[in-house]
Amino acid sequence: MNKRRGTLIILSGPSGSGKGTVLKNFFENYGDKNVKLSVSATTREPREGEIDGVNYFFISKTSFEKMIDEDKFLEWASFCDNFYGTPLSFVDENLENGCDVILEIEVQGALKVMEKRNDAVSVFILPPSAAELEKRLIGRQTESMDVIEKRITQAKWEISNLEKYTYFVVNDTVEDAAKKFKAIIDAERLKTDKQKDFEF
Repeated sequence: MNKRRGTLIILSGPSGSGKGTVLKNFFENYGDKNVKLSVSATTREPREGEIDGVNYFFISKTSFEKMIDEDKFLEWASFCDNFYGTPLSFVDENLENGCDVILEIEVQGALKVMEKRNDAVSVFILPPSAAELEKRLIGRQTESMDVIEKRITQAKWEISNLEKYTYFVVNDTVEDAAKKFKAIIDAERLKTDKQKDFEF
């Protein structure tokens, strides 16, 4: 019998790098029953089209702080005046059942997970250029210029942490970036240290 433990996969990158779009394309074209997306909790307001429990668990600051006190997060971070966190139980249950779990999280949170979990595989999504990043942020038309400037400053710090990641993917075209992300997952699934009780 060949039973593998799932891989914890961290996916992060600057706001506007298109990591969410790449992930959507990956699930639409390459997703399977053994790969799960961990839904993060956040205190920020939902954007248009976002669904509670699908994109995020949208919760109050009070509820979030209670979960911190009860140690119910794998990681949590404050980003642009809001809290984001990864509920712990979902992640560990799925890994034990042989499912790969993808965490789409901010860099600050990703670095915390890397410290706690040396089994995690990390992937950084890069925009093609700084100019393209700014263009994408403005094009979303969801935030004021003040917030966009904050995000660009934050992006510079995030990109300075690139070398701490296992892999990076430049999101020039979404289709190509999703294909590269799939190749990373395929390679990780074939590693010998992920096999448990292999019998021939």
